[in-house]
Amino acid sequence: MTTEVFETIRYTADTVVTTTDGHVLLIQRGWDPYEGHWALPGGHVDPGETSRTAAARELAEEAGVHASPQELVQVGTFDQPGRDPRGRYVTVAYHLTVLPGTPIKAGTDARQAQWWPLNSLPPLAFDHADIIRTTTHTQ
Repeated sequence: MTTEVFETIRYTADTVVTTTDGHVLLIQRGWDPYEGHWALPGGHVDPGETSRTAAARELAEEAGVHASPQELVQVGTFDQPGRDPRGRYVTVAYHLTVLPGTPIKAGTDARQAQWWPLNSLPPLAFDHADIIRTTTHTQ
């Protein structure tokens, strides 16, 4: 008889928002893990919600950028074990391109929201540098 072990997996969505002049939107996390570090806007997918809808909701809540879910282009799924110190997290990443000067405002869970040059990013939380790299190489 074999015993099956099931791993708890949490489902999240992140959005890489870039400007046409080479900047990316980051939020400064206001909570652990990685409190104070810069990260992509994103968060948990709520019950009954698609990852695309969650990405649009989290983008509005954390950075004040409002986009319809249909405007977000799926980049990929990131599920490397160990990508989050809290346990197993699987995220679906999306991309949105906006014009320079698009207004942003830190909201829930974010201390700050800021545009960063893609060629001069701060240290990022989780695997968000990999997500940004994947996004900008597929454009």
